[in-house]
Amino acid sequence: MPADAVVSLLVFAAAFFGAALNAAAGGGSFLTLPALIYAGIPAVAANATGTTALLPGYLASTWGFRDDLGAPRAVRMPALLLTCVAGGGLGAGLLIATSNQAFRALVPWLLLFATALFAFGPALLRLLGRHPEQHATPAQALGGLFAVSVYGGYFNGGLGVLLLALLTLIGETQLNRMNALKNALSAVLTVFAVGLYAAAGTVRWGWVALMLPAVLLGGYAGARLARRIPRELLRWGIVGVGLVMSALFFR
Repeated sequence: MPADAVVSLLVFAAAFFGAALNAAAGGGSFLTLPALIYAGIPAVAANATGTTALLPGYLASTWGFRDDLGAPRAVRMPALLLTCVAGGGLGAGLLIATSNQAFRALVPWLLLFATALFAFGPALLRLLGRHPEQHATPAQALGGLFAVSVYGGYFNGGLGVLLLALLTLIGETQLNRMNALKNALSAVLTVFAVGLYAAAGTVRWGWVALMLPAVLLGGYAGARLARRIPRELLRWGIVGVGLVMSALFFR
């Protein structure tokens, strides 16, 4: 098989399994970003392209949780969405302004940070949930959301864990409602960030076209398999993938 075909197959497989991970628990960028960099795409363009290809999964998840969607009691929905757009836009702008060399040096640290979020996220959420009387004020909630959105516009890995932690601080306790808000906020900031990536010419659309069928198939498969795999096993599997990818990029 020609080398180009092997690389294309690798990226297709990374998109399939990355979308499956995102549908089940998250962590899809642990696979798509390294695969695209291995394919020879500069690091910044690889991150923007992988995020663009995985975007349909966020939109599908938002639609799937539409019946549970609603603004948290402490903050109005328009304020949440505008904060997401502003933060996601700033994060995307920072990514576009980052040199490939600088971002390539940041990749292992970003992967390691996202891996830590998956490893310790449940413990963090339990810790935050033990003090329901200590809720963030609306200003604090929006400030935290802005910071998380900047991170999400710059690098998407682990975004869901950060959003769930933020919603816990706001005072949300119902899991379906939290997941619905997490998916909606992720979709909004990612759509805006991808628009900026595209306007700056950072997205490699040929690779997006290759990955999109794999993303759709993988997202469906992941949603089906997630019901059969114990969640703890799945989470630690994602942590293992993140550690391996971080170690490879630290070399």
